[in-house]
Amino acid sequence: MDVIVAGDRAGLVKAKDALGPGRLALVPTMGALHEGHRSLMRLAREHADHVAVSIFVNPLQFGPNEDFSRYPRTFDVDLDVCADEGVGLVFAPSAEEMYPPGSQVAVSSGEMGKNVEGAFRPGHFDGVLTVVLKLFNLVQPDVAVFGQKDAQQLALIRRMVADLNVPVSIVGAPTLREADGLALSSRNRYLSPADRMTALSISKALRAGAAQTTPSKILAAAKAVLDAGANLDPPLAVDYVELVDPRTFTAVDDTHRGEGLLVVAAKVGTTRLIDNTPIPPTP
Repeated sequence: MDVIVAGDRAGLVKAKDALGPGRLALVPTMGALHEGHRSLMRLAREHADHVAVSIFVNPLQFGPNEDFSRYPRTFDVDLDVCADEGVGLVFAPSAEEMYPPGSQVAVSSGEMGKNVEGAFRPGHFDGVLTVVLKLFNLVQPDVAVFGQKDAQQLALIRRMVADLNVPVSIVGAPTLREADGLALSSRNRYLSPADRMTALSISKALRAGAAQTTPSKILAAAKAVLDAGANLDPPLAVDYVELVDPRTFTAVDDTHRGEGLLVVAAKVGTTRLIDNTPIPPTP
């Protein structure tokens, strides 16, 4: 079956009717699809009869000095990826369709949205949650699939769905990595070979931290690798490395023995990358 493309609400209604009955899974994306997105689509197919993918570069989640204008846009290639993965519907609205003139009401991500990534990108998660809620309302999926690489985003979407009684089941998908350990990201295409060698410090730091047993040792091991990355050419510029409670994204202290999440954000040149790894509870 060919992929049905809808660009507005009326087209979306017709496209959903054309899909026929059955459970619908949504994979929200900003396009520039890669193997990680393919894995989300495959997982979505396990949970529903039909899969829809949204492709929308959301202006609300980019700050004034971020890469909205240069974010990769590869729509024709993205459609081929969706067709390869058996996606039935692609919803690709314009900014005007998603945010009509006069729009005022948005979603607040609360205190959790101000922590960690939110502290470095004020308002980012408000923009994420606003567009995700709008996509849920428009597409009306039974299930939605998101990647664990954006762990704070996933946690906040789960919180929003619970707090606002949104009738959508949220499925988290494991982070996919390239052979050298770099987490798959649409932004990886910006990295030169030298940039990439430096960027590998991020996944190496996560592995070093995960090999330790207490919060202080986990952070010390990760920071040591990141500090070494700062001396490479080009250097790694670290925004943060934190060990957090995955439910709240607040930092944990050395008495913490429950589940944790080691999170890192850093830049190589003009390319900003995020990554994380779960830390199991300790006795």
